Amino acid sequence: MSPPTALIAEDEPLMRERLKEQLAIAWPELEIVAEAADGDTALALFDARHPQLAFLDIRMPGRTGLDVAAAIGGECHIVFISAYDQYALQAFETGAVDYLLKPIEADRLATAVERVKKKLATPPPDLSALVAEMRATLKGEPTRLKWIKAAVGKQVKLIAVDDVVYFQADTKYTRVVLAQSEALIRTPLKDLLAELDPNRFWQVHRSTIVRLDAVASVVREDAEKQFVLLKGRQERLPVSRQFFHLFKQM
Repeated sequence: MSPPTALIAEDEPLMRERLKEQLAIAWPELEIVAEAADGDTALALFDARHPQLAFLDIRMPGRTGLDVAAAIGGECHIVFISAYDQYALQAFETGAVDYLLKPIEADRLATAVERVKKKLATPPPDLSALVAEMRATLKGEPTRLKWIKAAVGKQVKLIAVDDVVYFQADTKYTRVVLAQSEALIRTPLKDLLAELDPNRFWQVHRSTIVRLDAVASVVREDAEKQFVLLKGRQERLPVSRQFFHLFKQM
């Protein structure tokens, strides 16, 4: 009997790799036959490999996960992935296989795997109505923070959020750390967290938010100590115990 096959479409390399590792543990028989970082590639790979199952991030460059689901939903079972939970009820009610919230936890993935296994013997549901509802919800989402005004010496500069390595609370200010410099802003960390894209920025400590693309690796010294290592920088950022689960499979 042939093993079940799947496609993973997720634009964040770290998240994609983590999901693969989690699936290898939760469902060793599953064969990942295709990986994509955008919707256009996902559709092309689906046409080439015809997987039975697709894990689709809702937000991707070009065609979104919703666009991909609209195109392949009748031919393939779908598991939606997102940092936002407003779609979840719609996904369950309309027969989508499952819905995973980022960061994906091992026990939640295990539950999804069991549901998917039961669904694979049945034809994939028509997702057209669900996709239309989810698109309407997506249009109503708040715009994520793109730029920050920050003090650099005696000047106030406009900094692209994409250039930030991490944010760190520092007494009355928040440090904005870039690859080669840093700046100060008065915005509290909790307010920043509400405006940043949760697909790209994770809080790893009560005083630290890190950009996922800037993470090189995570080091565990013992059961109580964990540190994030950054690309191109020497400091090690401590991870609070409450956030250990984010990097559990790394």
